[in-house]
Amino acid sequence: MNTLTHFASSQLPPLHRGKVRDSLRAPSGDRLIIVTDRLSAFDSVLETAIPYKGAVLNGLADFWFAKTAHIIPNHVLKLVDANAMLVKEAQPIKVEMVVRQYLTGSMWRGYQAGQRTFSGVTVPDGLTQNQAFPQAILTPTTKEESDREITPENLVSEGWVSKELYDQMGEKSLALFALGSQLLAEKGIILVDTKYEFGLLDGQLILIDEMHTPDSSRFWAADDYAANPLTATQMDKEYVRQWLIANKKDGQYPRALTPEVTQEASRRYLDIYQRITGQTLPAAETAEAGAPGSGRQDARARLVANLVQAGIMKEA
Repeated sequence: MNTLTHFASSQLPPLHRGKVRDSLRAPSGDRLIIVTDRLSAFDSVLETAIPYKGAVLNGLADFWFAKTAHIIPNHVLKLVDANAMLVKEAQPIKVEMVVRQYLTGSMWRGYQAGQRTFSGVTVPDGLTQNQAFPQAILTPTTKEESDREITPENLVSEGWVSKELYDQMGEKSLALFALGSQLLAEKGIILVDTKYEFGLLDGQLILIDEMHTPDSSRFWAADDYAANPLTATQMDKEYVRQWLIANKKDGQYPRALTPEVTQEASRRYLDIYQRITGQTLPAAETAEAGAPGSGRQDARARLVANLVQAGIMKEA
C-alpha cells in the first residue's frame, strides 16, 4: 500500500512542516494543509508511515468541524483531496487544551508515580486505572518542542494567553467535548480524552488543526469498557504507543514499526473512521476497487491532480 510521507511543490511556498502535517501557501493567500501518513509518538516521528492514516485524520477533522460549527467557527474552507484541506490563515494560540474524562494514558503513568496535580487540577488518592472523573477536567499544555504541563494561571503570567481568552477557550473546549461525547456515545464509543487547538482570525477565536481524531483523542469501545475497564478496545494511536512501550530497549523506543503492527494500526484508523462517520473511507474504498485515480495510483500524483483541478496548482 502506498503512503504519503511528505509533500512539497515549487509552486506552493512552504509555511511549516509539523510532525504529521505539511503547510503550504495557496495562491489565494490561504493555507493548504497536507495531512501525511507520518506517525508521531512520544514527541518523535517514526520511520514507518501508516497507510490511509492521513486521509482518516483529514476526513474525520472535516466531519467534526462541520458538526461543531454552531459552537465555534473553524478554519475550514474546503477539502481538496483525501489528504489535503484548504483553510483560512489564523494566528495560532500556542496552547493545547486537553480535556480528560478518564484517568489513563500519560496522566495515569504520572499518577502511578505519585503525581496528584496536573496542570493545576488536583485529583484524590485511591483512584484506579481508567476510572472516570465525576466531570471532565482541563489539563492544558504549551505547544513547544516538547509539550509542557502548565496551570491556567501560569499560561496567563507567562504571556501565552490573557485570562479572558483562556476562559473562552476553556468554555468552548468543554462544550466541544460534551457534544463529541454525546454523539460518540450513540455509536457505542467513549471519548476518553482529547485536545483542541485554537487561533485568532480578525480578533475572533476559532478552532484550528484537527479534532476528535485517533491522533488527537483517545477512544474506547463502550461495551468493552463496561465489561472490563482495563481491557477496553483502544481505537486510536494508543495501540502504537503501547507497542512502543512494550518494545523499549536501553531507554529508547523503536524508530520503526513491524509490518504486522503497521497493518493493524492502519486497520484501526480505518475502523474508527467508519464507526464515527457510518461510511467507509472513500480513498480506501476506491483503492480496493482498483479505480483509476484511486489509492492504487501514487498518492502524490492523485494529490497533485486534485490540486490542479481545484485551481491551487498549475499542471507541470
